[in-house]
Amino acid sequence: MKLTLGFSPCPNDTFIFDALVNNKIDTEGLEFNTLLEDVQTLNQWAIEGKLDITKLSYGVLPLVLDKYIVLNSGSALGNGVGPLLISNGKYKILNVEEYTIAIPGENTTAHLLFSLAYPNAKNKVFLRYDAIENFVMESKGLGVIIHENRFTYQAKGLYKIVDLGDYWERETGNSIPLGGIVINRNFDAALQQKVDRLIKKSIEYAFSNYPELNDYIRKHSQEMSEEVMCKHIDLYVNNYSLELGEKGKNAIEYLLSVYHKNNSIAKLAQQDIFVQPIA
Repeated sequence: MKLTLGFSPCPNDTFIFDALVNNKIDTEGLEFNTLLEDVQTLNQWAIEGKLDITKLSYGVLPLVLDKYIVLNSGSALGNGVGPLLISNGKYKILNVEEYTIAIPGENTTAHLLFSLAYPNAKNKVFLRYDAIENFVMESKGLGVIIHENRFTYQAKGLYKIVDLGDYWERETGNSIPLGGIVINRNFDAALQQKVDRLIKKSIEYAFSNYPELNDYIRKHSQEMSEEVMCKHIDLYVNNYSLELGEKGKNAIEYLLSVYHKNNSIAKLAQQDIFVQPIA
């Protein structure tokens, strides 16, 4: 059986999926047609229901729960891993709401966290995550950065205004649910559980060879240094990636509750959010 699978070219995702998509583990009869795209493209495709399995921002999850259900493996959650609001340092930031803010996609978790911290900021532009540093460097406004840009912005003379993840953690007491893996909810439970199990095996395989970085990770990391690739993996791939557990699920449910408080959208029953564990 062949399934479509989408994830980003970022090191944390290629680290997670390398063994699965390159047949380094037994895929138990499944084949994967992979599409690597930036997270906002994946979010839009999730809204359209384009792929069988996909990485997405947890910020878009409320809009796609009618089509998808969350897997227990493959997520990016944690502490101290949130998006950063940055400036070019050429002006003192007195009121964030007065500036144009570049955000890495309308339906991203970064946008949701920014909106929680700055609910009155309305002048936003939505760009690919890797275009935001240049936007800020060109004095067009402020920017919310994610992924490897957390490790590169200072070298480009940019300055952190606030860590939006810290704000979330202080306000909610939860880990930050950044992104996860979802699967078509119309697939039968056995197939959903098999994919869940295989992703976990793929991560375990990757960790068994870490910190060695393979060609698959390097190929998709553009001009990123190995040091930055490892920092990226260390920050975003952890025990939550192997299995959400109750703490991880609680953080995602809290994020959903925050979304529902601010948006009128039908709420699914709790048991409909996550793939049921294997009995």
